[in-house]
Amino acid sequence: MVDGPTLALDAMGGDHAPGIVVRGADIALARMPDLKLILVGDEAQLRPLIENTKRLANSDFKLIHTDKAVGASEKPSVALRSGRNSSMRLAINQVADGEADGVVSAGNTGALMAMSKFVLRMCPGIERPAIASFFPTRRGETCMLDLGANVDCDSENLVQFALMGEIFSRMVLGLSRPKVGLLNVGSEEQKGSDAVRGAAAVLRETESENFEYVGFVEGDDITAGTVDVIVTDGFSGNIALKTAEGTSRMITQFLRDAFKSSWAARLGYLLCRGALEQMRKRLDPRRYNGAVFLGLNGISVKSHGGTDALGFANAVCVAADMCRYGFLEKVKEEIALYGDSSGANLTRQTSVAS
Repeated sequence: MVDGPTLALDAMGGDHAPGIVVRGADIALARMPDLKLILVGDEAQLRPLIENTKRLANSDFKLIHTDKAVGASEKPSVALRSGRNSSMRLAINQVADGEADGVVSAGNTGALMAMSKFVLRMCPGIERPAIASFFPTRRGETCMLDLGANVDCDSENLVQFALMGEIFSRMVLGLSRPKVGLLNVGSEEQKGSDAVRGAAAVLRETESENFEYVGFVEGDDITAGTVDVIVTDGFSGNIALKTAEGTSRMITQFLRDAFKSSWAARLGYLLCRGALEQMRKRLDPRRYNGAVFLGLNGISVKSHGGTDALGFANAVCVAADMCRYGFLEKVKEEIALYGDSSGANLTRQTSVAS
């Protein structure tokens, strides 16, 4: 696109909104000056915050006023029915109306998924959306999906997740031919559910210049960086995500307690402070903030609700990259390219399994 992407921001979504949204937008503009932003929220709260920014205040932004917001604990079905004038819904509507290329919100995850799916609809050839994000690994970063949108998945869903995941990985991580693996309870071909084994059979027969299917991977492969894209159902993916987040917080707390345990430990901290700072930056969850709802006919990015301005800025930049490099168009092309062969293989595998 000639101009930079236009993104609609749900300015009232998240634990620390609207402050972190405004400051995050300002940071994002420092990284991507060609961005155009639409902020949706309470104008009385937003105007003073915007006036104190360096870049956003002087940019060609648009502000859409609404004093209604989706609550953090509001049920998705309730939000879908009663939240038509909420900041989240109006921001999504900007994408559907062609006024914005993508939407970013730190608000209620379930409500954002329900509203995005209802308003934006699904991409042709995709049955279900999947939540995708990145994990830090020993080798760099690994994309994983689904992280909670679909508790139960069949083989066709997993194959579609694999195709969307490898496109996402190529675009955001800049990989030419990412390695794709299916999360399983073992690496042997006979292990796993019918859905996982059926998806594996399809992916084995799918020859592509865009990705390499390497087979089954296990839980310890996630942080090892064995593959670039890990495909799983939303039940297992969400457990893996929450386990990783909890483990990171536990290790951080253990280190703090250890370095406070004695004067010698405090001295040791001073000596290795530089190395610890490097580790902290590597594991900083703000670097990986910005879970994407893949499979929708529009770009919708979920920021962590408790993040700060830097984390929200990273989510904005993820959405901008997806818009800038034509993610939706690439998904449609690849699904059309492999749709027929995957469907034929899937039918055959399902018949064999039954």
